[in-house]
Amino acid sequence: MSRNKKRTASGLENKKPDVADPVATTAGGLTFSTPTEYVEIPSRGKYYPEGHPLHDEDTVEIKYMTAKEEDILTSQSLLKKGLALERLLASILVDKTIDPSSLLVGDRSAILIAARKTGYGSEYETRLNCPSCASNVTYSFDLDSVGAPSDQKLPEVDENSTFTIKLPALKVGVQVKMLAGSDETRLLKLQESKRKRNLPETLLSDQLSSIIVSVEGHTDRAVINNLIENIPASDSKHLRRTYEKCIPAIDMTHPYNCSNCGYAADLEVPLTTDFFWPK
Repeated sequence: MSRNKKRTASGLENKKPDVADPVATTAGGLTFSTPTEYVEIPSRGKYYPEGHPLHDEDTVEIKYMTAKEEDILTSQSLLKKGLALERLLASILVDKTIDPSSLLVGDRSAILIAARKTGYGSEYETRLNCPSCASNVTYSFDLDSVGAPSDQKLPEVDENSTFTIKLPALKVGVQVKMLAGSDETRLLKLQESKRKRNLPETLLSDQLSSIIVSVEGHTDRAVINNLIENIPASDSKHLRRTYEKCIPAIDMTHPYNCSNCGYAADLEVPLTTDFFWPK
């Protein structure tokens, strides 16, 4: 039984993650302990296949950020290659059998937010444009009040960890999968490649191609591509909106009050470069 399952069996609640037993390292006769904590993941482990370390797990254990992780985040070679966050995840995950690229997007976000708090605290100061007066202001967000799994009803999935969305206009069922980190990376590389070759950007089509695994049970990519090329705009919008509501996510809304115009609303916390590289 994994440590996560032990905690689930003991009645883990959806609250602030608990600090786990420290990870001890020994150097020159001195023992140093790096604290760890359990992070609740929004997928609750429902969308990982059997055999994946997070299958049916609702938490994942990470160690606190140290100077080693700061070195990763400031490595110019890793930053240029876009690998800094991937290497950060690999470094802080206690279970080294977990491939960071296999983590679902929402789970990755939850882990990165928890890691940021262990490294730089819960206060996140960044600049943003007020939605009302458009003034550029510095605003401080409290990360302790965000990052919890959204209170959403997750879809039921089949044995392939996919679920079906019915297209109202075409009246066909489309089977879709949850995007993982590897899918996000591939999409970013595809967009960058098209920009370098001065090719038209096809972001929406590329996203649909990434999430759709079959159409009415047909897995042939020719069938899927034909659907994407001919899907009515209303069906495309319905597919994307339904998918966004279904994917496991974390609640990133935070109260905002503009000091210039008094505008008040709940905004989604912007994840700028200040997030892991605070000034």
